[in-house]
Amino acid sequence: MVAGQFVVVAYDVPDDRRRERLHKALLNYGTPVQYSLFECLADEEELKRMKKQVQRIIKPRLDHVRYYYLCKACVKRIESTLGPEVAHEVEVLVV
Repeated sequence: MVAGQFVVVAYDVPDDRRRERLHKALLNYGTPVQYSLFECLADEEELKRMKKQVQRIIKPRLDHVRYYYLCKACVKRIESTLGPEVAHEVEVLVV
């Protein structure tokens, strides 16, 4: 059973204030790899909390947030050409 799900969160928020609030909120859940793109490793409860917090910040008719769930094999294939490498460790819990 996977202890954490790897999720890429991408957002397009035109309002500066809401975008900054969203960026600060997502810092609690993941690592920014670009200003509007985060890589998160979180369990189901953390993901629920994160999504609730995102919903409280954004305006759904104006803002756009996408969640991309990556499997363990996909995480291993992440490539980066610039900047420091970001850790992509996916923990596995064997029961």
